Amino acid sequence: MKKIDENYFIEPNNIKEDANTIDSVLQADEDVLWRGKPNKKSFILSNILKGSIIAFIFLIFDISFITILFTNLESVPTALIIFLCIFFAFHLIPFWIWISSVITIFKRWKNEEYAFTSQRIIIKKGFIGSQIQSIYYSSLTSVNLKIGVIEKLYKVGDIYIVSSQGKTVMDDIDNAYFLSSRLQKIAHDIKTDIIFPNDLRPKTNKGYKTEYKDE
Repeated sequence: MKKIDENYFIEPNNIKEDANTIDSVLQADEDVLWRGKPNKKSFILSNILKGSIIAFIFLIFDISFITILFTNLESVPTALIIFLCIFFAFHLIPFWIWISSVITIFKRWKNEEYAFTSQRIIIKKGFIGSQIQSIYYSSLTSVNLKIGVIEKLYKVGDIYIVSSQGKTVMDDIDNAYFLSSRLQKIAHDIKTDIIFPNDLRPKTNKGYKTEYKDE
């Protein structure tokens, strides 16, 4: 058994990177092939419109009911008024969620970042804190592309990634067609080498190029 280095988990003194960045989770032999963020205009507009219809339906309904209530305020018992105020505060939860999403848009866009490395896909998201997700190419199940009206307007796309670890999405990506096709090829190449290792191939079949480097 290989001897375990007792200093393996001791952080070197010269490391000063922010723990909430993609660079902080890179391995020594890991190359970044591509790095990007969501298209700002598309990201903001998409998040403003997302859920806005349902939010305003709830808001208009509740305002109409509350207006009727206050026109007959004298005939309504105080206890019922208090109950209804609490009820509508909870009933408007879809609206409060939408408002909080709009308020936090700029901070979430600033924190959101993606990277393709020689080993994996790294996705960083968050508002107050940050969540950094690593998806190794060997675990990829499918890579799909979705382009809606807003994405088409700004010439971007959403890349949906399904892996053995779950599902995630890269929002509002420039050059989405090219990047999604590259991811699909990487996943196909690596899976093929797992199923058909190069050492077991006949000499006439050299296999796929599964070593991706920063060129």
